[in-house]
Amino acid sequence: MKEISFRTSKEKKKNFLILSFLIILTLVNIYGLLTYNNPVPIDSPSFLPVVKRRQNAIVAMLIAATCQALATLVFQTVTNNRIITPSLLGFEAIYFTVNTATMYFLGINTFIALSGTTYYLSQVAIMVIISLILFSTLLSKGRNVDFLLLVGIIMGQGLRSISAFMRRLLSPSEFDVLQAKLFASVNNSDKSYFLISIILVGLVGAIIFSQSHKLNAINLGAGVSKNLGLDYKRSIIFALIGVSILMSLSTALIGPMNFFGFLTVSLTYEFAKTYDHKYLFLMALFLAYFILTSAYFVMNHIFNANGVVSILIELVGGLYFIYMVFRKKKR
Repeated sequence: MKEISFRTSKEKKKNFLILSFLIILTLVNIYGLLTYNNPVPIDSPSFLPVVKRRQNAIVAMLIAATCQALATLVFQTVTNNRIITPSLLGFEAIYFTVNTATMYFLGINTFIALSGTTYYLSQVAIMVIISLILFSTLLSKGRNVDFLLLVGIIMGQGLRSISAFMRRLLSPSEFDVLQAKLFASVNNSDKSYFLISIILVGLVGAIIFSQSHKLNAINLGAGVSKNLGLDYKRSIIFALIGVSILMSLSTALIGPMNFFGFLTVSLTYEFAKTYDHKYLFLMALFLAYFILTSAYFVMNHIFNANGVVSILIELVGGLYFIYMVFRKKKR
């Protein structure tokens, strides 16, 4: 039996046109980021080295955008809620606490010296392990996803309080260095992180894409999923593990972005009028690439805030979140 992903051929054509347009805009953004305002003439031998330095920022953005888009879309499907994001599980709070504790206990010199793949993967591992403990403990006791979210919010608030207390005890110089790290910035990434990040994101992303049909069933609810022969609880656990890995990689790579995933996925549902996650994933990915590269271009070349993307995204995403809440209430 042929699977019908769109209600009409017109909607399918519209989806294809929007996706094609986003791909073109993303490529234009990437070209602009590589070449715009380059102080070296294009015919100079020094032009390519400057471009190569800029391409590191683009690679970091593409990795983070992939993680945020896939994780948020899967998370909203699992929770059956288009308002909440994986941030509620406390990844940002864990990231804040780990970095603040490192500064507080080891000092500014050690904090600055800590870098490389080992430190990066250790942050990812801490976030994933805490998430897995949370999932296995709560879901194994028959708790539902809503209870999991509640515990995640409480845990996140507790960790934020601890990190805030430690930050109050830091010296002004330590506080400034730490704050620069806690802002979501492309400058936080290191090219030594890229290979392992691409491998992990590629593996998790491929698995998620291959399970699109299960996510389609989960989106119908627990009762319908079980009637279709799906092991609902097992599928939920594996989906949340994938979300944990992707969110941990993104947060450890460039820092926390609370509203980026929400903004991306909300616009995905607006543009892609389908239930099929194969098409939703593609739309979400290229929307994420376009949004993040556009934000980086604006902050870098208009406001001269080199690498900092979270300010603009949080502002636009926060306003859009308020708009969505009020629109939902009117309905």
